[in-house]
Amino acid sequence: MSHAAETAQSSTQFASVPASLPWVTRLVSMDTVSRHPNLGLIETVRDDLRARGIESTLTYGRDGKWANLFATIPAHDGETNGGIVLSGHTDVVPVDGQKWDSDPFKPEIRDGLLYGRGTCDMKGFIGAALTLLPEIQQTKLAKPLHLALSFDEEVGCVGAPLMIEELVKRGVKPEGCIVGEPTSMRPIVAHKGINAYQCCVRGQAAHSSLTPRGLNAIEYAARLICYIRDMADEFRANGPFDELYDVPFTTAQTSTIEGGNAINTVPAECRFAFEFRNLPTLDPETIFARIEQYARETLVPKMQREHAVGAIEFTKIAAAPGLDATEQAAITQLVRALTADDARRKVAYGTEAGLFARAGIPSVVCGPGDIQQAHKPNEYVSLEQLAACEGFLRKLVHGLSVEAQAR
Repeated sequence: MSHAAETAQSSTQFASVPASLPWVTRLVSMDTVSRHPNLGLIETVRDDLRARGIESTLTYGRDGKWANLFATIPAHDGETNGGIVLSGHTDVVPVDGQKWDSDPFKPEIRDGLLYGRGTCDMKGFIGAALTLLPEIQQTKLAKPLHLALSFDEEVGCVGAPLMIEELVKRGVKPEGCIVGEPTSMRPIVAHKGINAYQCCVRGQAAHSSLTPRGLNAIEYAARLICYIRDMADEFRANGPFDELYDVPFTTAQTSTIEGGNAINTVPAECRFAFEFRNLPTLDPETIFARIEQYARETLVPKMQREHAVGAIEFTKIAAAPGLDATEQAAITQLVRALTADDARRKVAYGTEAGLFARAGIPSVVCGPGDIQQAHKPNEYVSLEQLAACEGFLRKLVHGLSVEAQAR
């Protein structure tokens, strides 16, 4: 018996624990921080599905040590097209430098909360979905149900596009997708896009006593960074705005920087990473074009007047489109009906829902846990939220049954 299960069994505060607890604790116990391969987790799920007679399609990335999984429980007549996708990412963010009260990869229950890295974001949802597989198979489905597990969501939604591309090639066309990111089991119908870039500013090294003979890469990087900050200030002051978002305007920031090698040397190179999160109504390429144009037309000519080697190069690290689900979409209406929640909520964080939507699969975000707990030390999901997720999924499965569809 797992430590979490023993803790739950010995607890007298709660009459019962969620059925999904064994699966959730099993998943959390697997260290799938993005820099580590997730193949062990994926193969564990694949083998469990295979034992139930369900075959999976794996799409690989990063030397074959990372993989996505897509599996279909067909309708009663064998139909595999249409239906609903349950989507979750298997990677988690690092725990480096965080102070935890327990081992983040040995899930532990305290006061009705399950602690561990990924409990909230987002192995709780995946565990609940896997737990319901026997019930799903026992249900006479009018439409298929699909399971989509991805890698490297936390580093910029890198894995899911490979899986979605494979679905398109195979002609798999689900009718809708539920991405189980933590929303406290409330529907999220829109989120911002994510766009991340690496910038390399190249100068010329020289002794610091001879600065006119060099080209200071850090100083020109600083000018570009300030320009990005000015753009962010402009969005904050002038919009466009959408007050349904928790942060109602497009944001931008520089997140990491490195350059130079000695205090008495003009730095020849400076690298920094920046991101912007755009409202779905704004074109991210237009935003980046402004940054690139400033570098190309203003900074580089000035740099090359100092030294011919001056250059600025951009590399896209990651990009995921925003989500803006319509209220008329069947998946939106379905999730609202299942949760009895009609409130329109939009969030600043990104998910893979935008990727599915861009591929023509209408999507909504809804899953157990609070996003406020994600990525923090002592991350947790409440047992109550896991139970609520199980209830939500049971209602979804029943709604896809032949009996319910005939009404």
